[in-house]
Amino acid sequence: MAQVMAIVNRTPDSFYDKGATWGIQRAIERCDEVVAQGASIVDIGGVKAGPGEAVDADAEVDRVVPLIAEISARHPEVILSVDTWRASVAEKAIAAGATLINDTWAGWDPELIEVAGAHGVGYVCSHTGGVKPRTRPHRVHFDDVVADVIAETTTLAQRAVDLGCPPELTFIDPTHDFGKNTFHGLELLRRIDEVVATGWPVLMALSNKDFVGETLGREVGERVAGTIAATSWAASKGVAAFRVHEVKETIDAIRMTAAIQGITAPLATTRGLA
Repeated sequence: MAQVMAIVNRTPDSFYDKGATWGIQRAIERCDEVVAQGASIVDIGGVKAGPGEAVDADAEVDRVVPLIAEISARHPEVILSVDTWRASVAEKAIAAGATLINDTWAGWDPELIEVAGAHGVGYVCSHTGGVKPRTRPHRVHFDDVVADVIAETTTLAQRAVDLGCPPELTFIDPTHDFGKNTFHGLELLRRIDEVVATGWPVLMALSNKDFVGETLGREVGERVAGTIAATSWAASKGVAAFRVHEVKETIDAIRMTAAIQGITAPLATTRGLA
């Protein structure tokens, strides 16, 4: 059954929760909550993905490293991921207990993948179409977006493993909305079996994204149903992990999909049997 990566952002301006876990104590509490709900990976970020206030590397370290250290001590069984594109931040995050680097900007800092390999931690290989971190796509075009995603992410994945990253923690991520429009996002879902067929574990970050909002005509706070539908579809095609805001609801969707497929058994069956 697919894993769930819970999003916990130590930022005051997150697009979805508007800074709900900006405070360190609230961030700790949220980490405890998502672990209790069943998340096996917690992804901790200190910089909003989109345009916004500038955050230098030192400030990013101050935001993420104390939280990683605390959660590593509280939940040693959980994979801790740091969402960063900076090698210097990754070094300190790994020292604090991170065992996965979520490089959402596809190797913008070329030293980041080397840091992951040198420390033998996992690495998320993203696809952004070459756009600069924290910028939005503008009139992007791909001859074949799925082929482009596969070519770039699998090349990164092989390099990560060659450098020392464990294969089971070397994910490829189509990276919806990053350097792509809504039509690209839908095509990636429609053809996600081609990405899964590469053999690399696939991570998808679909949660409340703009492509869901534009498809359904829904604002940020009204995209959960669309997210769950997309997640269920992708889970049925063999996606290995999902980066999400709503952990409990996502786990239910994944479990229900797996039960329909016969991959997992129902948890509590008495109706008509006793």
